[in-house]
Amino acid sequence: MTTEESFYIGYVSKTRGLKGEVQLFFEFEDYDDLELDVIFLEVNKKLVPYFVNTIKLQKNSTAYATFEDVDHIDKAKALVHKKMYLPNDKMPERDPDDFRWTDLVGFLVIDEEHGELGEIIDVREMPQQFIATVELEDGKQLMFPLSEDLILGIDGEEEIVEVDLPEGLVDLYRE
Repeated sequence: MTTEESFYIGYVSKTRGLKGEVQLFFEFEDYDDLELDVIFLEVNKKLVPYFVNTIKLQKNSTAYATFEDVDHIDKAKALVHKKMYLPNDKMPERDPDDFRWTDLVGFLVIDEEHGELGEIIDVREMPQQFIATVELEDGKQLMFPLSEDLILGIDGEEEIVEVDLPEGLVDLYRE
């Protein structure tokens, strides 16, 4: 299996105890909907299957897991920081009406005053809010909060976000 035939879900963050248990960190939003009987870890640019013996999901995007044939801390240490993938056919189905801020990646941002700014290349969740990163024409990046106060409209079909950014914000990033 290759990374094109799979989707990224997170990474192994650390070992736990002496018997080969590891902590997993999920960067996939709906990690509790995933079928985690086999996890593929990226080892030397190849995806290697690891069969899950036990897994305990936590509320903070983590889980504690043990894998077949990983029964000692030394074997588990070799897995730390390895990226985790699942086959594309295990991607959970989402309700089409289930909109999330992260769905805006790829949308064109048009500011009321400055016009077309560029495409949203990233949406990150920060403690207080979501932040969008826009690639400007000159290669610079502009960041702004995804706040209902700043968003005038979202056109899902045309993939356009109309915004009214605070005065001076765009100029600050263009300098």
